[in-house]
Amino acid sequence: MKLLKWLSVADRFYKIYLDKQLAPFGINSSQHMFLIKICHSPGILQDSLMDIFYVHPSNIVQTVAALEKQGMVTRCPNDRDKRTWKLYPTDRALSVIEDIQSVCQNTEALLLQGFSETEKNFLWISLCSPAKT
Repeated sequence: MKLLKWLSVADRFYKIYLDKQLAPFGINSSQHMFLIKICHSPGILQDSLMDIFYVHPSNIVQTVAALEKQGMVTRCPNDRDKRTWKLYPTDRALSVIEDIQSVCQNTEALLLQGFSETEKNFLWISLCSPAKT
């Protein structure tokens, strides 16, 4: 139970910090990863974000709608399946994406400050290995 508590605390503090860093761009900690993916994969299907980020479809719909409202993305119907949407970054998003990525890299460096390279590698491998059930 201690691990769950401290993971929750770390998540909360990281999001508070990242929200402050991303505020000048008009996005928050729950939107940045979507925006980065859309900028790097213009025309990505909205449905595919579910498999990439492991979040509920309603969260994706809300996040994409917020990014669209903020002028960061546009949605276009998929030619092959009109029930799905293709997502494209706007010029506004493309003009700030490098700065957003820098904020994320700096935040990651801050979180890993004091870790040795071995510890960083172990953490990365542990987090990315599939869960065994």
